Amino acid sequence: MMMSINRRFFFDNARERLFHGRLRAGQVEGMAAILDRFEETMPEGDDRWLAYMLATAFHETAETMQPVRETLAASDARAIAILDDAFARGRLKSVKTPYWRPDKDGRSWLGRGFVQLTHRRNYEAMSRATGIDLVAAPERAMEMAVAVTILFRGMIDGSFTGRRLADAFSPAKEDWTGARRIINGTDRAALIAGYGRIFYAGISYA
Repeated sequence: MMMSINRRFFFDNARERLFHGRLRAGQVEGMAAILDRFEETMPEGDDRWLAYMLATAFHETAETMQPVRETLAASDARAIAILDDAFARGRLKSVKTPYWRPDKDGRSWLGRGFVQLTHRRNYEAMSRATGIDLVAAPERAMEMAVAVTILFRGMIDGSFTGRRLADAFSPAKEDWTGARRIINGTDRAALIAGYGRIFYAGISYA
């Protein structure tokens, strides 16, 4: 169970072991938002859950620790153009229907946030899980507080794939590699497990 996080040690550990010796303001802001939410809502929670959520955000945002669009584009229009080009070149072989193209209402269901929420059905599911209308305004997944809520509810409740943090981390179980199934099967599972262990080392220091 987690005690109060020694934030100076946490950020020093992350800086040296994950961020190449330097932390930008946005990276600190994003990690602090996740730490704050965990301490506020789950003060007696399992610190491995927190570590794996941080590791997921680290991977899915390309180390920025900010809510990002798929492709890291600065606008929806640019992200759509990049995805269309990749699709036309046959680089998105797992994609059958270009989910990022605007629908009849002009809304795009491209990946956004800390976990790259994609497809209208997933925006609908997370609207129900969070109480935030992401269908009317999918761009809200780019807001820091909303992105943190999506990260927590999706990974704790199992809203993304049906797998939950409790399935990987409990008093009787610790499965850093298998935890990737909460988000995306086994894609980069060992790599993200390594990130999780590093974040855990920084969180668990007392």
